[in-house]
Amino acid sequence: MNLPKHVLSNPWQALRGLTQARIALGRSGVSVPTSAQLDFQLAHARARDAVHMALDAGALAAALSGDGHACLTVHSACPHRATYLQRPDLGRVLDAPSRAALAAAAPASCDLVLVIGDGLSALAIEQNAQPFLAVLLARLQQEQWRMGPIVIASQARVAIGDEIGELLNARAVAVLIGERPGLSSPDSMGIYMSWAPRVGLSDADRNCISNVRPAGLGYDEAAYRLHYLLTQARQRGMSGVSLKDDTVADAGALTAGKGNFLLR
Repeated sequence: MNLPKHVLSNPWQALRGLTQARIALGRSGVSVPTSAQLDFQLAHARARDAVHMALDAGALAAALSGDGHACLTVHSACPHRATYLQRPDLGRVLDAPSRAALAAAAPASCDLVLVIGDGLSALAIEQNAQPFLAVLLARLQQEQWRMGPIVIASQARVAIGDEIGELLNARAVAVLIGERPGLSSPDSMGIYMSWAPRVGLSDADRNCISNVRPAGLGYDEAAYRLHYLLTQARQRGMSGVSLKDDTVADAGALTAGKGNFLLR
């Protein structure tokens, strides 16, 4: 990268092409260059916008229904975004109308319920949820998984999936949720899987797959990992710290040609 004449280069300049991290920006006097400062401010604004952006649950439900999936929309106990940001505990539980609606629609039992929650980045859900589900469900359809309805939850935190899974009599729940935006990743989606979901589970009872997006963990690899975890959870009757993700060691077909540049 060619820097302006008034900007002094950094010895790490060659590494900038290998990471989105803000390294080797150079300097102008004792400050960072103006272009780097403006890029930082833009990234910060995008992260803030992602946090406050509202998920169009109706449009997402219509799109998934158009793909042939049964969908339900629910809401947490947070009445609006300001409360959601100040009261994480209310984002972990359903409001009363949603609880009643799920109880009325609950199947006798099912193997898996997929929950889509806005979390801290509705942008991540808008961009990643539907294409990821297409890849995942194509895998699950090759096996005998009794699927519950896809539940779209607004003002949701991760733990809301446990209550949803319990109300829908699911053996497992997987929550797709917008992750806290970073300065280079306002569109990152996380996936949290719990076996035997019920109110009161802790983070130690869940398996997490993070940074699902085209510029991070691709849909194919994320679906591969979640499918593995679901299969192992069903076989062993467990999730969380008791269930290890061994796909990193045996996912050569998905990661061919990739590697850690620091180890080359």
